[in-house]
Amino acid sequence: MVRRAGMAVLFALVMSEPEAEYRAAIERWRQQREADLRAEDGWLSVTGLFWLEPGENSVGSGAGSRVLLPPGAAPQRAGVIVLEGDRAFWRAAEGVEALVNGRRAAAAELRSDAGGAADVVSLGRLKLLLLKRGERYAVRLKDPESAFRRNFTGLRWYPVSERWRVRARWLANPGPRKLVLETVIGVPETMESAGVAEFEREGRTYRLEAVRSGERLFFVFRDGTSGRSTYAAGRFLYADAPREGAVLLDFNKAYNPPCAFTPYATCPLPPPQNRLALAITAGEMTYAGAAHP
Repeated sequence: MVRRAGMAVLFALVMSEPEAEYRAAIERWRQQREADLRAEDGWLSVTGLFWLEPGENSVGSGAGSRVLLPPGAAPQRAGVIVLEGDRAFWRAAEGVEALVNGRRAAAAELRSDAGGAADVVSLGRLKLLLLKRGERYAVRLKDPESAFRRNFTGLRWYPVSERWRVRARWLANPGPRKLVLETVIGVPETMESAGVAEFEREGRTYRLEAVRSGERLFFVFRDGTSGRSTYAAGRFLYADAPREGAVLLDFNKAYNPPCAFTPYATCPLPPPQNRLALAITAGEMTYAGAAHP
């Protein structure tokens, strides 16, 4: 009898090893998620969003600058960004040292994030990035000394649960399909729909439409916890490409959009078909700190 009990304990320990490894992997992923937020150029450093007008847009810490920089961190007149149709140009003010993508440049044409990574103009500790949203252009300001970064209180998570590691059926689109997502800034964002993940919970079927993101799938969703224990606007989730008609949705990796941490992000909002009545008690919970300076 003692030997049989010992074998049962050993069997339980062996069976728990994959689960322990999985939990450890999720915890490492969550630690990296927080480290990325805390990084010098992470989302906690974003302290401004300035919409550009055609022609010259002044950049500096002086009153009236269209791109207003923090006093003491930049000259009153640091330079201008000239917007000419779909082209933008940086021109530094006389005597101001600026870098573009790490190289000294008094003047340069700037690429926006529309085609990938945006060019970066550095003025001391400050970084300026050109964004395109719809037909408009804006400058995102990053400051590693931001109040968001200094006052960050850390992330909160639901306990890791394999119950929320869901194998879903993959329903590919029969042909090309565009998905239009509303955003927090009121400018719709059009993305390429990849298809739909379908899964069951408690006798009901739920569906989430995915956006194609390189080789991966990207989901923007709300659920029954949104506005209660999780961020009200919704959460993000990535998944690997489908295999053999299925996709793995690991809601333990569901996380808050940048808008939970800074009011200067341009986050997409969940489309109607991705607003679930199901309470997904997994992943990142509401940030307890302030998303305002």
